[in-house]
Amino acid sequence: MRAGGPGGQHVNKVETAVEIRFEVGSSTALSNTDRARLMAALGHRLVGEKKALVVRSSARRSQHQNIEACRERLAALVADGLLIRKARRATKPTRGSQRRRLDKKRARGEIKKGRRSRGSDD
Repeated sequence: MRAGGPGGQHVNKVETAVEIRFEVGSSTALSNTDRARLMAALGHRLVGEKKALVVRSSARRSQHQNIEACRERLAALVADGLLIRKARRATKPTRGSQRRRLDKKRARGEIKKGRRSRGSDD
């Protein structure tokens, strides 16, 4: 497809823009769990009934370079979507860290208190 935007005569006669579609919903390359994980992670990017992931590139001047850029971006999106993230465990601050934080707050308050004017006794 043709790339939009500025570029003079070259952009009007050469079709360098590329669009790659990966149909996540009907892909046989993915297991059911991987498909569900990808659909949850990339749901906002998926389009159409077949839940296709669309990646476009028109940044480069040659079609070959745009194809490579699309493939790399698609691979990165799929790899990131399939990544199993560790669940965050809630932790409490230690007593020592709480004490240090409050000590620093008190010290800072003393510094600010020292800056205040005492009022005029004139």
